[in-house]
Amino acid sequence: MAAGVGSLASAAPGRPAAAAGVGLDDPHKKDIAMQLVSSAENSSLDWKAQYKYIEDIGDGRGYTAGIIGFCSGTGDMLELVELYTDRKPGNPLARYLPALRQVNGTDSHSGLGSGFENAWRSAAADPAFQQAQNDERDRVYFNPSVKQAKADGLRALGQFAYYDAIVMHGPGDDKVSFGGIRKTALSKAKSPAQGGDEKAYINAFLDARKAAMKTEEAHSDTSRVDTEQRVFLNNGNLDLNPPLKWKVYGDSYTINQ
Repeated sequence: MAAGVGSLASAAPGRPAAAAGVGLDDPHKKDIAMQLVSSAENSSLDWKAQYKYIEDIGDGRGYTAGIIGFCSGTGDMLELVELYTDRKPGNPLARYLPALRQVNGTDSHSGLGSGFENAWRSAAADPAFQQAQNDERDRVYFNPSVKQAKADGLRALGQFAYYDAIVMHGPGDDKVSFGGIRKTALSKAKSPAQGGDEKAYINAFLDARKAAMKTEEAHSDTSRVDTEQRVFLNNGNLDLNPPLKWKVYGDSYTINQ
């Protein structure tokens, strides 16, 4: 996994860092964001039930697990278990740290397997592990993406588009990571902070996101863009206000408030 999102762009002189409206970091909006991600990642709006989730989805990243899809092959799962073990030594996952370090960067299950899966599910009942997942989600994904979106002058929907992209593609700067997707979008349209139209810029970002998704078989279904985010955008719901109705992978979802 890349070390970070890259340099954060600042708003143009004389313009606010973000447009008016409640940002995605508002607790209620953040909960909506988590429900939207969970609908795509777990086919459920109950994101808090996903602390225990773990499986290999065949995308070359090893195990995918937890509320944000921490992966054994990309480093974020290792960092999560290290944080949890720092806070609570002797937890059920601590004994798997050597194996997690060994498989990092690969899709291997060596030293993990069913024992690790059971340990993950057991740990998920521990409030300390749940908090560690929340904190790593915020540190690696949520806070950097929302900060960048605000600097680009985006309201809640644009902030969510950034967050959902960084969750799937990671916070790197290569062409198919979040930083590269944003760079492609900026080559096609000006951000609101640069004086551009917000809807046009988000459309450009979603176009770049779809292109990145199609480079991977496991992510080639782009409905979380087409029948979710683009629906909200086409409805002019730039503040991501309920009621929200969308589909992911053919399943229908609603958030009424």
